[in-house]
Parts: sequence; structure tokens; C-alpha cells
Amino acid sequence: MKILLLNGTIVGKKTRTLLDEIKKYIAELPDKHETKIIDLEDYELQFVDGRPPEEYNEDMQQLIKEVEEANAYVIATPIFQGSIPGTLKNVFDAVSPLAMRYKPVSIVANGGTLQHHLVIENQLKPILNYFRCMVTPNYVYTHTNHFSTQGELIDEDVRNRLKEMTRVFNQYMQMSQEIEPDK
Repeated sequence: MKILLLNGTIVGKKTRTLLDEIKKYIAELPDKHETKIIDLEDYELQFVDGRPPEEYNEDMQQLIKEVEEANAYVIATPIFQGSIPGTLKNVFDAVSPLAMRYKPVSIVANGGTLQHHLVIENQLKPILNYFRCMVTPNYVYTHTNHFSTQGELIDEDVRNRLKEMTRVFNQYMQMSQEIEPDK
């Protein structure tokens, strides 16, 4: 399977740190998967305004293609101002809702306070439900205290939760292979 690890921000490094950790756990799964980390900061993003995909620049067209061709996703996002970043929402606005249908998704997020985990429930999950994704129930939320001042993951409990999330994600990937999306 093609697994897209999407870093939903263009600043900071904590969400990338989480994706690097998850990529290691995916590599330890019994089945081998093709994984790719997408850092939105590496793309010249354009504001999505409803025009056809072919009218966006090459970077946006490539990003849309990579998202739509993936079979499964791990979405990592910081929480800014009690919300997901506009860059991540912009990606969701760019892809066809049919492209992610019945595909497994796991979520990791990082915020400054413990209360920001509700953004996953109130904003991110409704978007993924609109796409009819198969969202794993055990997302991992981290906050500042889980990282060193250099942005390194230092919390063993978080590592254990990421491993467990990856194990459940693997089960969802297996289950998704048996589901034929509506055309």
C-alpha cells in the first residue's frame, strides 16, 4: 500500500518528528508498505478557490495527485489558535472527496495545551468523515511537554501510543482492501 504521511504545516518541526517516529513503526509491520512523508513547506502552495486542478501550479497539481493516489494516510497537524492550520484545510479543499473514500487515516496532533485535543474531534474528524475515510479511533495528541527544547520526542508514553496507533492503522489498512468504494 502507498501510505502518505502528511505534515499539515509549513512551520515548526514537532509534527515532522511525530511522522518520523511513525514511519519507523510502519517499517516494523509484517507487511511492507511504500511510505512517503509530505512536508507542505516543500510545496509552492496556492489558495484553493474552486478552479479545476489543472489550473493550479505544478506543485499544487503534484500535491493533489499524491494525496489522491495514496491508499492510506497519517495526518499530522499542529493546533494553532484553537484550529487546524489553513495550509492543511487548503489541501482538503483541493482534493476530490471521492479520492479518500474508505481509505484508512490516523491522526497525530500537537498543541500548546491539553485542551487543544478537542480540535481533532470538532474540526478534523468531521472533515475526514465528510470524505468517508476510515479514521482509526486512537489518535495521538501531544503537547509541548512531550518534546525537548530542540523539538525531540522525549515521552515514552507517547511513543507507546504511536506504536499502538500504528498497529490499529495496520488493521484498518487490511480491512480497507476488502471495501470497494462507490464510483
